[in-house]
Amino acid sequence: LIPLFVIIGSGGVGAGLYLMRLAMFNPEVSWDKKNNPEPWNKLSPSDQYKFYSVNVDYSRLEKDRPDF
Repeated sequence: LIPLFVIIGSGGVGAGLYLMRLAMFNPEVSWDKKNNPEPWNKLSPSDQYKFYSVNVDYSRLEKDRPDF
C-alpha cells in the first residue's frame, strides 16, 4: 500500500502546486486591485503565460492590439 499512498500523495501535491501557480501567476487573476487592477493589459505578445503550448514560438509574436 505504500506505493499507492506515495503516488496519490504526489498527485495531490502536484495538483495543489499547479492551482497555486494559477492563482499567483495567471494574468486573469488580480489579487492587488489598487496597484494593478487589470494585469492582462500589461502583457506583451512575447510573454508566455500558458503552462504548455504546442507549436507556438512566443518570441516571434508581434503586437496586434491597441494600447489602452
